[in-house]
Order: sequence, then structure tokens, then C-alpha cells
Amino acid sequence: MKSKHIVLALLIFLLAACSDPLPADKLSYAGEWRSSEMLLLILEDGTVAYKRLQNGGSTSVNGPLKAFQGDSFEVGIGPFSTTFEVSKPPHEVDGSWRMVVDGVLLTRMPPGGN
Repeated sequence: MKSKHIVLALLIFLLAACSDPLPADKLSYAGEWRSSEMLLLILEDGTVAYKRLQNGGSTSVNGPLKAFQGDSFEVGIGPFSTTFEVSKPPHEVDGSWRMVVDGVLLTRMPPGGN
């Protein structure tokens, strides 16, 4: 059992080491973004966590940010990656930040808030 924990810790460390920090011109992407069906967490260090509820099931992706392609971005390692299509990059509307990812309007949560 102890060896499983060591392997898991090593894997997490390697995943974190694979991510590059967000580019300076993309720092507005950092934060916790939510809608009723999607949660997207983007950290400044390039770590991404995603969960979407859809059609009675859920999809999750956790990994390093690989690259930006315009406003969209790719997450994963090697051939195991997915592209998040950003049709509206982060922008402020009436004091709150919004972004449209994969056709879903997301709102950035204030730090430490819900």
C-alpha cells in the first residue's frame, strides 16, 4: 500500500513539472470558472482541472496546460490531450469576469469566495 502512495506522489510531481506557467498575456485566464454544468480551474503555474456534467454523465480532465492556440488552449501530456475551444476570452461585464469555453458561459469566482 505504501508503494502505491509513493508512485502516486511521484506521478503528481511529474505532472506538475510538465506544466509551464501561463504566458503574461494570458494571466486573465487564471482562476476558478463556473457555470451550472462546468467547473474549470486554471492556475498561474499552468495546472488545469476541468469537470463537466452533460447528458447524465460527467467528463473530467486534469493536467498541465500544453499551449495556447489563439484564445483556445490545449491540456494534457503527449497524445493524451484535449483542446478547450474559447469563443469569448476572459472579459469583464458589470464587475464580473466571463469567458465562453466549449459553448458554455463561465463566470470567474472571486478568490476565496463562492
